[in-house]
Amino acid sequence: MNLFDVYPLWDIEPVRGQDTTLWDKDGVEYTDLYGGHAVISVGHSHPHYVKMISEQLGKMGFYSNAVQNSLQRDLAARLGKVCGYDDYALFLCNSGAEANENALKVASFHTGKAKVLAFRKAFHGRTSGAVAATDNPKIQAPFNATENIVFAPLNDLEAVSAELSKGDFAAVIIEGIQGVAGIYEPTVEFIHGLRELCDRHGCVLILDEIQSGYGRTGKFFAHQHYGVRADIVTMAKGMGNGFPIGGVIISPAIKASYGMLGTTFGGNHLACTAALAVLDIIENEHLIENAAEIGKYFAEAFRDDKAIKEYRGKGLMIGLELNEGYIGLRNRLLFEKHFFTGAAGAGVIRLLPSLTISQATAVSFVAAWKELTDLSPRA
Repeated sequence: MNLFDVYPLWDIEPVRGQDTTLWDKDGVEYTDLYGGHAVISVGHSHPHYVKMISEQLGKMGFYSNAVQNSLQRDLAARLGKVCGYDDYALFLCNSGAEANENALKVASFHTGKAKVLAFRKAFHGRTSGAVAATDNPKIQAPFNATENIVFAPLNDLEAVSAELSKGDFAAVIIEGIQGVAGIYEPTVEFIHGLRELCDRHGCVLILDEIQSGYGRTGKFFAHQHYGVRADIVTMAKGMGNGFPIGGVIISPAIKASYGMLGTTFGGNHLACTAALAVLDIIENEHLIENAAEIGKYFAEAFRDDKAIKEYRGKGLMIGLELNEGYIGLRNRLLFEKHFFTGAAGAGVIRLLPSLTISQATAVSFVAAWKELTDLSPRA
């Protein structure tokens, strides 16, 4: 049997990682500034993370949600305190797409309505409802087609108001910062206006913090930079540092009932242990503060850089839109300087490193960038 061929792969196989360093099967060393799509939040193979998961695996790796699991309650209590939503409830699942599926379902249950407003360039996942709310027809099958999703331009309150005033929307779903699109932020005025419109029209405001959450932007959630509270917040990626876990934080105004949601693997013993280890490390090593500090360094270091058309983002969620002539820079950073980065199309390099990234590592990346861009531009 062969693998179903859906991924264009580099001919590199990392086999070992430590913090922001990777080694491939031939022993070649790389610096990881992408974290496997913003998943590695506390560094590869952090000793505390490895210890906690290893010890839990020696006791019990999994049992179903038919029995008590105190690790779930511990995680809910810790997470609520750290993220500022301690009066909300937590539903645990396995991924970001699943978190968004459940959020949309809860909103529809709560309001009795079916329609959802999403935004142009949004990415919310690849499963049925999440991909329908994703503005990319290339990844939507005919099966995913629905009239229940309406798209509006980001930061266009007038367009949002025109739709919500029709009275048939269950929810509005928006990313704290659009990631896959290339790092685009809602304005403060827009996000506050969105909160007001949702309140006025009885819509659930869902903040998708799958990529932008868990301290990445210098706040626990990106929307906390804007001073608003959501009705539902979704999260995954950095939550388990590579162990599959997702979560949905749900307002106390939304009531649960038995059978409303469910999952086989969600909230299992190993997943909860991974998430608790991540919270330990984030708090003990002050990683949210580090994300803000290193983010400020990058913003200053790349100011007026000749290769960059626009610097976007907050903290360690960064989009570097390239000027013409530098489009091949990502591959050169990888193959000539051994830095893993991300992309949004051909023209935007994304930086999504572990929150543990050191100043020295950040400086070394900027130096490599400057060395490559000070040479004659190459396509």
